[in-house]
Amino acid sequence: MDGFGAIVTFQLDDGVEQVRRFVKALKIFVFAKSLGGVESLVCHPATMSHGTLTPEERCKIGITDGTIRLSVGIEDIEDLIDDLEQALRSC
Repeated sequence: MDGFGAIVTFQLDDGVEQVRRFVKALKIFVFAKSLGGVESLVCHPATMSHGTLTPEERCKIGITDGTIRLSVGIEDIEDLIDDLEQALRSC
């Protein structure tokens, strides 16, 4: 990646517990409320940015308990892919 970052959103099927295992296993991505900066970050909208909404309200806008958002930073892309793969295997 050269000159920019990216936001990536995806879903884990088994909800909050699977999200916790995934986030705990990450080694490069940093768990953070804000998705700005140069380092790669991960957030869980259902308990962070959209935590005040009801599950029904979150569902209407496409945020499930398994929604994960990544802000891809300036680290080496292969290192980031490896980090995501190992975290997904752990959950």
